[in-house]
Amino acid sequence: MSGSSWGGGGIAPLRNASPRHVRITGTVVGLGAGTVLALARWLDPSPAGVGTHQQLGLAPCTLLTLTGWPCPMCGMTTTFALMAHGRPTEALWNQPFGVVLFGVTVGLALAGAVDASFRAGWIGRTVGMLARHEHLLATVFLVGLGMGWAWKAARVHPEVFHLVGLALLG
Repeated sequence: MSGSSWGGGGIAPLRNASPRHVRITGTVVGLGAGTVLALARWLDPSPAGVGTHQQLGLAPCTLLTLTGWPCPMCGMTTTFALMAHGRPTEALWNQPFGVVLFGVTVGLALAGAVDASFRAGWIGRTVGMLARHEHLLATVFLVGLGMGWAWKAARVHPEVFHLVGLALLG
């Protein structure tokens, strides 16, 4: 399909997939997304709003450690854990874009389960629809990520954002 960079050959293979391919794709996507959700449920959300990923043996955020400023992904694992523990208000307050990504992950897990079970082809149709709008989707993703980062940065350094607000107000 023109305009799509997915795999170089467009998305036709996903749209015209055999029932076996639909089931395999659904299983892989469903298990991948389901594993992320299960890990989020297993983790204890950090009260600091960042650092939950360290329970998986990962290092602290390098940018936050070196500069005191969060990276664009800071707080995402904590937000996923908060959502998985049924605490959406805290999750939204912690990292709003993480709540959006959690919803996408739940959607992928459900679509994968449906495709694996019933060969519905939801994933292929969704990828086809998204591929036609990939530039818009990328823009929305980057703007969402940037706004989530700004929110997190403002929570880590409210004094800086207070000064910026005063300067803007004149």
